[in-house]
Amino acid sequence: MATGSGDMLVFVKGSTNAAIAFKGAVNMGFGDMFKRSIASTTPARAGTVQRQKSSRGTLIAIAGVLALIATVGGITYYVNRPVTLRIAVGPPASDDVKIVQSIAQIFANDRKYVRLRPIVTDGTTASAASLGAGTTDLAIVRGDLDLPKDAQAIAIIRKNFAVLWVPAGKGRAIKKIEQLAGKRIGVIGRTQANVKLLHVILSQSGVKPESVQVTQFSTYNFPDAFKNEKEKIDAFLAVGPLNSKITADAIAATAKSGEPTFLSLDTGDAIAQKYQAYDAGEIPAGSFGSSPARPDDKVDTITFAHHIVARKSLSETTAAALTRQLFSIRQQVQSEFPQGAKLETPDTDKDAAIPVHPGAAAYIDGDEKSFLDKYSDYIWGGIMGLSALGSIGAWFVGYMRRDERDTNTSLRERLLEMLKIARKSTSVDELDSMQAEADEIMADTLHCYEDGAIEEGSLTAFSIALEQFHNAVADRKAVLADMPEKSARSSRSKVA
Repeated sequence: MATGSGDMLVFVKGSTNAAIAFKGAVNMGFGDMFKRSIASTTPARAGTVQRQKSSRGTLIAIAGVLALIATVGGITYYVNRPVTLRIAVGPPASDDVKIVQSIAQIFANDRKYVRLRPIVTDGTTASAASLGAGTTDLAIVRGDLDLPKDAQAIAIIRKNFAVLWVPAGKGRAIKKIEQLAGKRIGVIGRTQANVKLLHVILSQSGVKPESVQVTQFSTYNFPDAFKNEKEKIDAFLAVGPLNSKITADAIAATAKSGEPTFLSLDTGDAIAQKYQAYDAGEIPAGSFGSSPARPDDKVDTITFAHHIVARKSLSETTAAALTRQLFSIRQQVQSEFPQGAKLETPDTDKDAAIPVHPGAAAYIDGDEKSFLDKYSDYIWGGIMGLSALGSIGAWFVGYMRRDERDTNTSLRERLLEMLKIARKSTSVDELDSMQAEADEIMADTLHCYEDGAIEEGSLTAFSIALEQFHNAVADRKAVLADMPEKSARSSRSKVA
């Protein structure tokens, strides 16, 4: 009996120790498991998520910077991309055509912003018509032509002088323009604009245009044509720059038998006041020859300009760039074409015969705007627009994730509810079921954090709740494991 009692005591003592050991094992198992879960798995997962989130943020930032660079580059290319303008010029093989072709070649070789594509026409009248029809962007025209209403000046390519002279032998009878009534006048050049100019000179000098006969000569092979007509022509009119080879050769051809007589236009000022296209001018002595001097004294006359004109619709930026490019190569062009190219700035007065293009005027007056001056409003507007879009995008993303936040809040409340249930649970199976549910809640919460639906502070609060739940489950399982031992010890006490 004693032995049995001793054995029983040993058994009870051993059972008690085993129970205590089991409880410790249970406590240690769940406690350590939770701590490891929280201290290693959860933080590790959170750290991984944080690193992934940081990495994703870096990639988004890099993508944003690249997109900004691409946008700025695209805008810069669009603004500074080469612009090709069609320019009408004629007649074929004329100095004007050669000059424009040379300018176009220089622009292309120097990779200028504005490029030119010459369109050869029958003459300045056809060039003006081409500009008016919109088939070209620019045109080389005479200032005394009827130009399209939207034509605006970019530059003056040269000034032309009207030259009237009487061949040797005829000069004894004709000393003044008024004496040309009833005479036959040869006009050098096939354009009707020269005939119109002659009529203006005659009318202003008191000679009826219909009282004279006009014969037009080609600018090519004039000496041969003059041989056949020299006895019939009483006077000649030529139009061109002072150093025009065509005018000088024509005068020389008519001076074979003696020096010609140059006719001075005394009404130049009156013509200039009546017709905006014309200005009073003066031909210096010796302009068309020095030995002997032709003329031998200054001669009063009228002048007009050859213009490079553009349509009013041409952008100010392009017009300013074209004007700047033209005058940057002025010396180069004039050295190549000393007779036909005398680039000058157009008249910027509001009452000019041909109004200057605003872009050309900005360059001439030094008011040309820089890139930032012209586009700063658009740039700041774009920045503000992007900022607004960013705010709207952030709100939209937050709005789209509101369901995730609401769901996560419900899950956190469910976790706290399970915490209360776990402390009173009487079933290990129920505790295991809640443990599995807690694992799913943890996974959903980490996904929400990874998607940005919840902040790091919310994740910390969840981790505290999860830790409390794991502790509650572990403690409750230990209590449930200890209950059979207490029941058995009570039964043995009763038997004893």
